Amino acid sequence: MSAQHILVVEDESDIRELLRFNLEREGFSVLEAEDGQKGLELARRHLPCLIILDVMLPALDGFEVSRQLGGQAETSAIPVLMLTARGEEMDRVVGLSLGADDYVVKPFSVRELMLRIKAILRRGGRAAENALLERHGIRLRPDAHTASSGERKLVLTATEFRLLEDLLRHAGTVRTREQLLNNVWGYSFEGYARTVDTHVRRLRSKLGEAAAALETVRGVGYRIRE
Repeated sequence: MSAQHILVVEDESDIRELLRFNLEREGFSVLEAEDGQKGLELARRHLPCLIILDVMLPALDGFEVSRQLGGQAETSAIPVLMLTARGEEMDRVVGLSLGADDYVVKPFSVRELMLRIKAILRRGGRAAENALLERHGIRLRPDAHTASSGERKLVLTATEFRLLEDLLRHAGTVRTREQLLNNVWGYSFEGYARTVDTHVRRLRSKLGEAAAALETVRGVGYRIRE
């Protein structure tokens, strides 16, 4: 089996070298870009299994790269892990609201980063149940990784797809933020309850008229109406 490609978009050469060394040691094939524009081009050309994306980049910053990746059908499902030297909550919220699956603040632990990468890839690689999921005009096929609302095809990020799948599979049942974090993101981590809220807002904005079926249960979590 050929190695999985991971794209590293980082303008600091020493960090790229550190990441390349450790990723190759884990058996991945590494693509590298030193600016946002080249990163976008490599992502579209090679469709890597994951992108490690720095926020502060020349040409296009990481936020804009993430926005463009999420807005195109061919790249929207590629998981994105953002690197940032800025630990402010607003930067994290912005990155996650643009479709990033996770983020790591510099300076980072290489061991923790590798564990997070593997967790993201495990989430994407879980065997999908093939049954069509359908509620309120929303149709989702896990095996084909396609989703639609009414007659309109939905362009969802990998995380948005898993979130919608989880809610549809448990239609009529309230899913707490903790349950969604564990099942959609793969693990719980401090301060990420707001991550669920951010992704639910993004998901609602894409569902159109069907968004009303995704209900907030105040103080508990979310559900798709049965």
